[in-house]
Amino acid sequence: MARKTQNTADDPLAALTLAVGQEELLLDRAVREVTAAARAVDPDTDVRDLAPGELQPGTLAELTSPSLFSERKVIVVRGAQDLGADSVKELKSYLADPAEEITLVLLHAGGAKGKGLLDAARKAGAREVLCPKMTKPADRLTFVRGEFRSAGRSATPGACQALVDAIGSDLRELASAVAQLTADVEGAIDEAVVARYYTGRAEASSFTVADRAVEGRAADALEALRWALSTGVAPVLVTSALAQGVRAIGKLASAPGGMRPADLARELGMPPWKIDRVRQQMRGWSADGVGVALRAVAEADAAVKGGGQDPGYALEKAVVTIARAARTR
Repeated sequence: MARKTQNTADDPLAALTLAVGQEELLLDRAVREVTAAARAVDPDTDVRDLAPGELQPGTLAELTSPSLFSERKVIVVRGAQDLGADSVKELKSYLADPAEEITLVLLHAGGAKGKGLLDAARKAGAREVLCPKMTKPADRLTFVRGEFRSAGRSATPGACQALVDAIGSDLRELASAVAQLTADVEGAIDEAVVARYYTGRAEASSFTVADRAVEGRAADALEALRWALSTGVAPVLVTSALAQGVRAIGKLASAPGGMRPADLARELGMPPWKIDRVRQQMRGWSADGVGVALRAVAEADAAVKGGGQDPGYALEKAVVTIARAARTR
């Protein structure tokens, strides 16, 4: 029997699951988890997945009405924050007395819109699954680590970071990349493995060019730059990334000593993960080197915005100058 009110946080067959957030991959996973659990109990479970706007007044009553065969059902309501007043009233009434053998899944974006329904679901004892949008690189890095752990595989910190750098912010693509690596690679997954699979995408990143330059790796930076330009990365994005990389070095170098990473992050306006990366990159830098590098970036920026005839050459010159400046100490 499905439970009416005694819902537990880890029971996907609770009478009500509330998935809150805007990350589509996580919302879809929350739905799949409930559906899989229901069909594990009854393979003939009837699943009704209602797109935003499909839950009209009377629809819920029809779907939850008693069946002659007492079949198990999963009813998914997407975009619950956008429901009309009549549908919300009907849902609240249902939450007060949920039907047996029915699992209701509400997908709600969170926030102020539709908060009354959100509060009512929580008050009814909903099992809640958080599906927040992952806008910070550190969050995506944590997600990738979790994906490897869930797959029962080991991946080095460098491999996880390299994968985030290569793929970017799309969680579906990150999850797919982890699945591919765990299926194709035996043993530990390290940075070299990620580079072998995703070199084209990683090296096309303007931030990869900047990272290699501020680390003093001129040859690697030039190779990444040429690949980036050949794959259509705009020169202005490269100068922007170079500027951010050099400025981060300067900011951290001039910060008061003895501060914790979290405090430094707040002081300098950087995420904590970036503080750790910049600390590693700033070895070999001097105050004079930062000044030289900033001038090189300014000259390259002027060239790519119309002040020079060959943006590619201007960027190569800047990259070499920055890499040399990284070794002035």
